[in-house]
Amino acid sequence: ALGMQGGEVRMRYHLVLQFPASSIVDFNILIELEDSLHKILEPEHQVDGHDFGSGQMNIFVITEHPRAAFTLAKDTLGSADLQNFKAAYREAGGDDYEIIWPAGSSEPFEVL
Repeated sequence: ALGMQGGEVRMRYHLVLQFPASSIVDFNILIELEDSLHKILEPEHQVDGHDFGSGQMNIFVITEHPRAAFTLAKDTLGSADLQNFKAAYREAGGDDYEIIWPAGSSEPFEVL
């Protein structure tokens, strides 16, 4: 169930969309992608920023329904021609991520 705090809906999960990154070109793609995701996901899901470094770039989404948010985002990721991306989510305040893409992956998921 959704929790209310100060009149705001508190969402329970943090979804992370993660991509390999190494250049300013990658950073520019990240910014464009984040803008696209704002349009597609909000207001039901909240795009909560990004980070870039240590060979990876991440976009963070706060949501009550991480799999639904990923399904919506996946079409945008595909059209951006991004390869080798990963997606995982965890409970807000939690440490352990559940990987949802690539499906069946057993690789560890870390935000560096």
